[in-house]
Amino acid sequence: MGRIVINAALCKGCYLCVEACRKKHIEIDDHLNAQDCYPVREAPNTECTACPRCATVCPEAAIEVFHD
Repeated sequence: MGRIVINAALCKGCYLCVEACRKKHIEIDDHLNAQDCYPVREAPNTECTACPRCATVCPEAAIEVFHD
């Protein structure tokens, strides 16, 4: 298993990571960040497999993936 850390302040709302995550572990937050974008967040009740897909597609490098 793994985990991700999302820096919501860096997220510009492209949502490429949402599409890239096969486990649906990332969802769109309902609160705006300082850039007036709806950032992404971890979805509850889902498991991260620590694949690097979300971090790889993020143009802002706002996601880090860790293996636990």
